[in-house]
Amino acid sequence: MTRTDFMQGNTACAEGALAAGCRFFGGYPITPSTEVAEHMARKLPKAGGVFIQMEDEIASMASIIGASWAGKRSMTATSGPGFSLMMENIGYAVMTETPCVVVNIQRGGPSTGQPTMSGQGDMMQCRFGSHGDYSVIALAPASVQEMFDLTAKAFNLSDRFRTPAFLMADEIIGHMREKLVIPDTVPMQGRKPLQQGVLPFHPDEDLVPGFPQFGKGYGVHVTGLTHDERGYPCATSPALHEELVKRLVNKIESHRDEIADYDVVNPDAETVFISYGVPARSVQQVLHDQKNPDVGHLRLKLVWPFPDSALRIFKNAKTFLVPELNLGQIAREVQRHTKNEVVMLPKLGGALHSPAELTTVLEGYL
Repeated sequence: MTRTDFMQGNTACAEGALAAGCRFFGGYPITPSTEVAEHMARKLPKAGGVFIQMEDEIASMASIIGASWAGKRSMTATSGPGFSLMMENIGYAVMTETPCVVVNIQRGGPSTGQPTMSGQGDMMQCRFGSHGDYSVIALAPASVQEMFDLTAKAFNLSDRFRTPAFLMADEIIGHMREKLVIPDTVPMQGRKPLQQGVLPFHPDEDLVPGFPQFGKGYGVHVTGLTHDERGYPCATSPALHEELVKRLVNKIESHRDEIADYDVVNPDAETVFISYGVPARSVQQVLHDQKNPDVGHLRLKLVWPFPDSALRIFKNAKTFLVPELNLGQIAREVQRHTKNEVVMLPKLGGALHSPAELTTVLEGYL
């Protein structure tokens, strides 16, 4: 049987993690994500897991990497300033192919910025914040229900591709309260084990190696240095470094259609909103009020890798309208993949686009 509750988004995120088998949380409290940690601190020990408050976000990210290699599904939660501190260890997780989940309840920045207000200013940092070339998986919930569902999904994607997965929510979604339906179980895709006799970083056909969990009899060296398939450092070979980095990127980018997750409304429309996260709610209200088949909506539930093939669903589209709580970070990605007109609708300061504001813009294109 399912259970119905009335719950805050951050709490729903923690419940989604618990349902997905997360048994280690390492974090440091920061507004507006703290409720995720508070709920995990209460619930994880009862589920046989471990909660630990680290001295800072650098250590938090390191702790979930270690817990993952010990065989546990692990997670941390933070906001902008803490996310910045995690970047070096996020790169380490990418290079060592460590599955783990990072939740970012975004607020207004730069720096300390607006701790209690909403924003989406970390979307490019999520994709490019650490140094070097790599790819990531990032989901963007637009409801309390999706805080639960997409958190659980993030763990499966992280394990499937042996990579950090990000839940890029925002303060409004994190702190709003809505109806939540909690299922008895959620789909769980475990890690692919490393086969005996196979080198620990030798990829299968899907470009993802099996996972040699510590304590299971594997001999494996784990390093952030460029390494060969044994895991041994080999940082001076141009050919080996190129092969490794291209595989780290392609194991995700070559599966972007498999990973993609989005909703489509009115695919024959000429004017199309593209949204993710909380602005999608204003767009949905506009479409409900307009009831105009010439107005479409592409709602991205998964932003990275960017699902460029979804743009081609709108064969009659002439204009894409992209409302974001930043100065146009994902709108620039839309521009990269289309020749259609792309209109940025930025909003800063913590306030959400109102349906009336979006309707006024829309009327100029109908």
